[in-house]
Amino acid sequence: MPYEWTTPPDAPQQQMRLWPHQSLPARGFAAFVLTTFTLILIPTIPLLGTVLLWGLLPFVLMAVAGVYFALQMNHKARLIEEVLTISDDTAHLVHTTQKGDVKEWDCNRYWTRVTKYEDDGPVPHYVTLRGKGREVEIGAFLSEEERIALYDDLQRSLQR
Repeated sequence: MPYEWTTPPDAPQQQMRLWPHQSLPARGFAAFVLTTFTLILIPTIPLLGTVLLWGLLPFVLMAVAGVYFALQMNHKARLIEEVLTISDDTAHLVHTTQKGDVKEWDCNRYWTRVTKYEDDGPVPHYVTLRGKGREVEIGAFLSEEERIALYDDLQRSLQR
């Protein structure tokens, strides 16, 4: 699961870290780009030694570059991280965006409410924390099943 409690459940201060799926490691990224390049070049083998190859080669390179930059942008989008710290009297959420901006929210633990919107949110089973006059999302980048489990975990932790 792309979230974990980094402290034991009986600790006075609990901390949960959430992050998006990291399904493509650096070696897989390099292998995918190289495989794409190789597979695109296979149909051009009969064109070796012809002028037509030089006309086709820029488009082949643009296609590989497009795949490379799309994967790079996807990697940058996965740099999001959220850290929820629950102490005896406060709940504190730190959200780091893909650009490195940090957004913080805190509330008295007693007044913190976890809400799950089945169909009304931007994603199914949208989970939010509400308190101190604000409502903030948590784990919107998780899968549907993971958001359901996250909601249950947060309910248990805040009721403790």
